[in-house]
Parts: sequence; structure tokens; C-alpha cells
Amino acid sequence: MDRRSFLRTSAVGGTAAAASALAAPAYAQGNRTLTLVTTWGRGLAGVHDAAQRSADMITAMTDGALTVDLKAAGELVGAFEVFDAVTSGQADMYHGADYYFVGQHPGYAFFTAVPFGMTAQELVNWYYQDGGHELHDELGQIFGLKSFLAGNTGAQAGGWFSKEITGPEDFNGLKFRMPGLGGQALGKLGASVQNIPGGEVYQALSSGAIDGTEWIGPWADEKAGFQEITKIYYTAGFHEPGAGLSLAMNREVFDSLSPAHQKIVEIAAAESHQWNLAQFLANNGAALQRLQSGGVTIREFPDSVWDAFGQASQEVHDENMGDELYKKIYDSAMSSMKSSSEWIKRSSGVYTAQRDRVLG
Repeated sequence: MDRRSFLRTSAVGGTAAAASALAAPAYAQGNRTLTLVTTWGRGLAGVHDAAQRSADMITAMTDGALTVDLKAAGELVGAFEVFDAVTSGQADMYHGADYYFVGQHPGYAFFTAVPFGMTAQELVNWYYQDGGHELHDELGQIFGLKSFLAGNTGAQAGGWFSKEITGPEDFNGLKFRMPGLGGQALGKLGASVQNIPGGEVYQALSSGAIDGTEWIGPWADEKAGFQEITKIYYTAGFHEPGAGLSLAMNREVFDSLSPAHQKIVEIAAAESHQWNLAQFLANNGAALQRLQSGGVTIREFPDSVWDAFGQASQEVHDENMGDELYKKIYDSAMSSMKSSSEWIKRSSGVYTAQRDRVLG
């Protein structure tokens, strides 16, 4: 039995046992308090907001019959421990970026972002119309989870660097924070890739533990204060063109809810997704202007670096194709992305280019 098969078998068995042990107190009649753990430090711009929005919506829409008690990273479990906490029954649900959990299954990356993958619009097209949600559910069944999209950062920046990147060789030996499959791709270029929770990135960058970092985009990055440490900012990245955030509930807990409350969880997650995407996109432009006014230099990676990103990213995908479910998710996502992009680039893509030309 390989490691992934062992993990899946253990997760299902462990989740069932934990849920059984918790059944009496967790499924009592009347009002219930559900514990939500997150991968976000309390107050992290945008991402914590999405988690809080989901919690508040569920509480409000059920008129308090379900009260969601949010525990930020470190308040009950660590940022990267939320998956195990929910599958084991220690917590009822988590909010986070599912690509943090590629160690459980690499297919989870698609429900946040994969390098050279989907924009935010393409992601929701796939998720709600082309089978993405069903695949998220199929993956969740392995681990005893019921999952929903519940936030989106939009396109993420290439990141903050201590030196200018002039070619692929500049990544060799670079200590850089980047999670998910994008981080694995950077590793193929020789980078020493770190996976650090968001609340700890500033300190790591400030202390020199890392040479550079990606986080989200101008607004969240400004709030995090990275411009206080370095002034070199690459605004377009290959790794997260439309990063989704997820709300995942222990499946036994979800199944214990009434059909009405199950639907409320689903709708609250979807509303939080759209609200959060608008939050990021509405704030990024002004934040970028402030960063530039404060002395931050905006850069774009040269074509040679983009080409290296592309080759390394495909190698990462190819290495996972032996997993049947990964390949199934990959094929579905790429097919949907290609279909969506054909119209988007010929309609809104042409329009925005012409609008910028005409209006200056």
C-alpha cells in the first residue's frame, strides 16, 4: 500500500471513529455551536475576513440555531493542523486554502490554485457549471469532509524579492515562501521553498529566514507590511491566477444537520466567495498606487523566467498523473479552462484592451 492509499484509508477510518465518539454531544437537539478553525491569523486582511464572513452568515441565516465559533490559527490548533483537526472531529469545520493540504492529496491544489491554472472567473465556471464542485466532494469523501468554495483572492502577485530577477538562474538557492504546486515548481528551478503560515511571513522575511515571499496582492501585502522590508515587487505571478478559499465541514457533522441548515452552509460559503473576491479586487488598485508612492518598484518577470515557470509547472503536473483522481481533476479543470478562456479572451479580453487604448 502506498502512502496516499494509507492516508486515505486512515483518514476515513479515523474520521468515522472520531465522529462516533463525539456523536452524543455533537448531535444534541436544539441550538448548536460549531467550532471553525482557520489557516489564517486573526485579522489577516481579506483571508480572515472571508472566514469570519462565512461564520457570521451561517449564524445569521440560521437565526442562531447554528452558532459558529471561529478560532484563528494558533487559538485551538496551528494553521496547517486544521485539516487533521476537522477530519478527526477535534473541530467541526475549517476555513483555509486547500493547497496547504497537497500532502494529504495533490488534487486539493486545484481548489485553491495551480500554476498556469484558472482565473477567478474560470474557477467558478468550472466549480459551479463544469463538475468542479462534484470533484471537490469526491475528494472530500476520502477524508470525511464536505467542502465548498468560500473566498477568492483574485490574481495573486509574483511576490517580494531582495534582488531583481533577470533570469531563471536567479532562483537557484533563493529562500522563498510559496505553498502548493507553485512552490514545487519553484523548487525545480533550484529555490529553497518554504511553506510558512501567513501570520508568520513578515517575521521570516524581516529576519532573513527567507529571501522573498509571495502572499496575495497589493492590498493584503500592504496590510502585512512587506514594503517596510523590501521595495522590489513583481505584480504578476504564475502560481495563483485566481486563488479560491474553502470551507470544509466534518462530513458526519454536516450529515447531522437538517437539509435547510445544510443548504444554508452551502449558500453562506458561496456568498462569502463572491463578497471576498470583490473585497480584494476593490482594494488592490488603490493599494498598488500607495505602494508605488511609498517607493516600491514594480517589476515584471522576463519571458525567459515565464518559460521556465511553465516548464517546471508541467513537470509537477506530470509527476502526479499516476494518481487516478489527480488526473481526473486535472483533465476536468483544464478542459473547462480552455472552454471558458476561448470566449473570455475574444470578448472581455478584447474589450478591456480596446477600452484602455481608447480612454488612455
